[in-house]
Amino acid sequence: MSQTAIPEFFVYGEPARALDVGFLHVETVQARASVHRGQVLAHKHPQMAQITFWTGGSGTYRIEDKTWSFSAPTVSFMPSGVVHGFDIEPGTDAIVVSVADAALAVLAEQSALPLDQPVFVTGRGEGALWERLGNTVRMIQAEYADRLPGVERILPPLIAVALSGIARLDAQSHAIAVPAAVALGGRLRRLIDRHFREDWPVERYVEELGTTRHLLDKAARQVLGAGVRQAIGDRRLVEAKRLLLFTIRTVEDIAYETGFNDPAYFSRFFRQAVGLSPAAWRKERVGRQ
Repeated sequence: MSQTAIPEFFVYGEPARALDVGFLHVETVQARASVHRGQVLAHKHPQMAQITFWTGGSGTYRIEDKTWSFSAPTVSFMPSGVVHGFDIEPGTDAIVVSVADAALAVLAEQSALPLDQPVFVTGRGEGALWERLGNTVRMIQAEYADRLPGVERILPPLIAVALSGIARLDAQSHAIAVPAAVALGGRLRRLIDRHFREDWPVERYVEELGTTRHLLDKAARQVLGAGVRQAIGDRRLVEAKRLLLFTIRTVEDIAYETGFNDPAYFSRFFRQAVGLSPAAWRKERVGRQ
């Protein structure tokens, strides 16, 4: 598949949009059947990864320039920015779990599956492992649908378990090569996740990844939707939002945790990006829950 003029979607058929911190979305492939009618054309998702667990039926799956025939059970993990699509036979269905990159970054240390490369596994591994993975994905689907108290704390670890379940199916041997710029962007994302608190200069990322500033900035814009410097700032902002929303830590403490030596500068940075002070944003968002 060519990257030229490949459409970007939020979920298939809906224009890409900014994703809130902690964004998760779960639906079946058949829930969108009126849009795709069994043929999902080549597309990609900016700033959002997907787990797709095929529960029944068969079809043809495409990732970048590779194509596979598949039948259930089959599972894929698709990082953001990777081109994919599929054709399915009537009655074929899957559960699709979409996770914002920002939320996925928090799960990286809990997942046995590397999160910067697409994976596609069909009909391999022990039956018990497939059953366990299926049960986990269905639990994610039920938790998302029921919206019981505490769901926002229950779903992320379940997703980490699902990702690790994919790894147990020998997913490493089924990892798929992607274009050089996409691979570089994925490596950059993982490096930013590890070091954004340390306030590395862009040149440090260039050196660590063994590339040039031009190539890294190009890869960042293609995969992360922003240049390297902005991508680092965006990651710090996302972490700050997560801590404001899901913890009771002070604004000053959160400033230091996200790599700011000056809480006043952190507040100016946050207000410029969001339009509210950290405390006001927290009050507004917590009030909605």
